[in-house]
Amino acid sequence: MARSVFIIGGSRTPFLKARSGPGPFTPVDLAVQCGRPLLARQPFAADAFDQVMLGCVNVIADEMNPARVAALRLGMGERMVAFTEQVNCGSGMQSIDTAFRYIREGRCDLILAGGTEALSYAPLVWSQQGVRWFAGLATAKGMPGKIAAALKLRPADLKPVIGLERGLTDPVVEMNMGQTAEMVAYLFGITREECDAYAVESHRRLANAQHEGFLKGEVETAFARNGKFYDYDDGVRPDSSIDKLAQLKPAFERPWGKVTPGNSSQITDGASWVIVASEDAVRRHNLTPKAEILDSSWSALDPSIMGLGPVLAVTELMKRNNMRLDDIELLELNEAFAAQVLGCLAAWQNEKFCRQILGLDGPAGAFDRSRLNVDGGAIALGHPVGASGNRITLHLVNAMKRLGKKRGIATQCVGGGLGGALLLEAV
Repeated sequence: MARSVFIIGGSRTPFLKARSGPGPFTPVDLAVQCGRPLLARQPFAADAFDQVMLGCVNVIADEMNPARVAALRLGMGERMVAFTEQVNCGSGMQSIDTAFRYIREGRCDLILAGGTEALSYAPLVWSQQGVRWFAGLATAKGMPGKIAAALKLRPADLKPVIGLERGLTDPVVEMNMGQTAEMVAYLFGITREECDAYAVESHRRLANAQHEGFLKGEVETAFARNGKFYDYDDGVRPDSSIDKLAQLKPAFERPWGKVTPGNSSQITDGASWVIVASEDAVRRHNLTPKAEILDSSWSALDPSIMGLGPVLAVTELMKRNNMRLDDIELLELNEAFAAQVLGCLAAWQNEKFCRQILGLDGPAGAFDRSRLNVDGGAIALGHPVGASGNRITLHLVNAMKRLGKKRGIATQCVGGGLGGALLLEAV
């Protein structure tokens, strides 16, 4: 029989906006910064875990398999099995889902599941032409051959390619993620004004959460090697307004596009962990669960409209668990783009989409925006891709506890045309 699986708690770093050059923390640094205080608070030793699972997309060369490197730096012992998961934006959520399935099936009892990303460390890479020139120079025979190979160099061969830009471009449909958001906006008639208004609300909600102390106990202070510390998400703009955002030009489809830097998620560094446990582990260590993981779902669709992935994944959860939209008391839907979030909400209200794509008898209905991303999202926080799915799950657990809600769903779109969702119930 499938076993019950619980989230005991978790913590994350502040999400730090990427600025000029590499930030103060590598992916593993970030994972360790929030992992150490989390493990120190537990009534069991760090080596009591069965496994460590960590999502990370842009792994840097000095930290291959960052899950294992982080586990060792966290003092979890040389026998600790640890592996890194890469499902683009879904990596941090996938780590929780993998832990959920391992524990439900009886293979493990206690797992540390996380996600980390330092987008400021995204590399510059050589163009293919530059690589061929270097290869030709290296394999040329004798001095005449070397000179002849060297003379084939063209200035453009030495121009580096921004790795992050290529990573955010789908190789199948050859559209970057912003263009896929524009496609969703076009399909559902989302306006620029609606996108900007949504972005302003995201910043307002995060600023309020910071002011009211709602993130205490979730965000750990991170200390850099030079002694500087970081204790809040620094991408938030409390003074954001529709008038200010209206001055920004479209980023991907000029001049009429809806997606701008102001209504998109920010390029950010950050990490998040949650502790996932079986009922046996809860009893053995006298733990107090915060939430139970009831179900998970992953869906796929055309990569050109990848932003609609959450609609498919959440609808599948609702079908399996006899739920309607009104039964979701809190929804954390990762804010890759305002147009994408608004497109998901519009899709549930579109009869044709619900009948033909979701297999419903009619529109699913309108979701109450007061229950959506109650403390802001990635537009204000930032979107360190390997960590975001983990963060929204952790925050959903804490928000349900604070607001006295019973059931919630964490969901996100995933580059490549995927969507993931976790159904949680407060304990």
